[in-house]
Amino acid sequence: MRHCIYPGTFDPITFGHLDVLARAAKLFDHVTVAIAENPGKGPHFSAKHRLELVKPNAAQFKNVTVTTFNGLLVDFVIAQKAQAIIRGLRALTDFELEFNMALMNRHLKPEIETIFVMPNEQYSYTSSTLVKQVAKYGGDVSHFVPPNVAAALKHAYGH
Repeated sequence: MRHCIYPGTFDPITFGHLDVLARAAKLFDHVTVAIAENPGKGPHFSAKHRLELVKPNAAQFKNVTVTTFNGLLVDFVIAQKAQAIIRGLRALTDFELEFNMALMNRHLKPEIETIFVMPNEQYSYTSSTLVKQVAKYGGDVSHFVPPNVAAALKHAYGH
């Protein structure tokens, strides 16, 4: 069985993330969305809350599961018996960071492949950070995130 891990902070999940997930679900027999607990990155939502926001949106894909993880991604990939990591690239600015992470992961576990997937161009400027900034000031984020996420952001920022 071809199994990949789609890791990220997903703080919050966007339509761009879901587009990459749809592409991964076509390429692999099984995809695990791995939500990084990553408290050092200062996520707005807790890992548990992010899991609750992602699960109903991933449910449309029959071959996708969602979980959280902590620690080295490559160790998680091995523990899950996956063969690859899927990473979304929105623009050239993402490439350098993603490329360096892929090389480090290859150094740590050469048997794990990293596959870069480009989302639909309509999502190329969408990021979780920008979505949170728009939501913070009461802007409409419904074009960027699923309805449950838009509601959570509205509640989080008191709008």
